[in-house]
Amino acid sequence: MYEQFGIYGAWLNPALGDAPRIEYAAQLEDLGYQTIWAGIGPDPVGDMDLLEPMIAATRTAIIASAIVNMWQDDPHSIAHHYHRIVDRHGPRLLLGIGLGHPESRDTYEKPYEKMVDYVDALLGHRVPPEAIVIGALGTKTLKLASEKTLGAHPYLTVPAHTRYAREVLGANVFLAPEHKVVMIEDVEEARRIGRPAVQYPYLGLRNYTTNLMRHGFTEADIDGSCSNALIDALVAHGSPETIYKQIDEHLAAGADHVGIQVLAEDHTASPVEAFRILAEHRPQ
Repeated sequence: MYEQFGIYGAWLNPALGDAPRIEYAAQLEDLGYQTIWAGIGPDPVGDMDLLEPMIAATRTAIIASAIVNMWQDDPHSIAHHYHRIVDRHGPRLLLGIGLGHPESRDTYEKPYEKMVDYVDALLGHRVPPEAIVIGALGTKTLKLASEKTLGAHPYLTVPAHTRYAREVLGANVFLAPEHKVVMIEDVEEARRIGRPAVQYPYLGLRNYTTNLMRHGFTEADIDGSCSNALIDALVAHGSPETIYKQIDEHLAAGADHVGIQVLAEDHTASPVEAFRILAEHRPQ
């Protein structure tokens, strides 16, 4: 149903930098990645001076924001820039939107109402529902994603959450979790690289820790340097075949698509070669 997105997407962290990610987008499209997720981080997207050049650098790939922070960017401005970009380049912009983290703001009142109003404002400015996904984790936000948008883009989740999300969303709603990978077969080395990418800042953010504890983990898994079991669940490692076996657990649990985020010891290093290897071993 969602063939235009491909089964596996490339998720690019903000630490890679904007100019390199624009360059990587074209290379990743040539490797067969139909959707390229642009991690946004805490800063506003403003006039979309990352997303539009990524679209301009590619031919048919969908460029998805992950995620526009509803507290940082006005929905009227986002709608304006959405229409400006799709009028110029065609409907290849997928707006991933979300609430960010309460720890990052002095005021975080009525977040669900904020999300409803934000989505309604986008829709009221003629942004199509199929051009919006919500960074949803809990029941209420997943239901909102199902009722008003294309679907959900959960971050830092495990297949147990994907199964739960599918139950809440229903059968025909787009579900695209993110999953991290390390292209190393040595278990201890993979954990050494993966642990800080999970621990900082995510295990200090209660929306993520609460969600993980709802889906199979304990405070002991999350506290301190966090357990090996948690790292292994959130960061796939090993051969490409082993990595796909773990990623595909999301598909078996009901996901339509998985955004793959490649981690490396140098978090600013190009992930393109790792994506190339994964593309060469992509399940048929």
